[in-house]
Amino acid sequence: MAERHVNVGWTEGLHARPASIFVRAVTATGVPVTVAKAESTPVNAASMLAVLGLGARGGEEIVLASDAEGADAALDRLAKLVTEGLDELPETV
Repeated sequence: MAERHVNVGWTEGLHARPASIFVRAVTATGVPVTVAKAESTPVNAASMLAVLGLGARGGEEIVLASDAEGADAALDRLAKLVTEGLDELPETV
């Protein structure tokens, strides 16, 4: 299973707008991804309610994971999005 440990780059954390950006980016990868805070149960990263339910704050570490084909590239792109607090999924890593 591929994993990326990243710190949330959005000051407000994964709430409202940033969570929406993140969920859309996950869906755009076409790869099933889970997200979790340290030592918590992973949730579906393509679910807005699940991502909001994490309550991940700015600067907090989260874990992105997937065991699907193409997971490494997808997780690299998502990790960049989350760490840099970007407004859209980067086209390249």
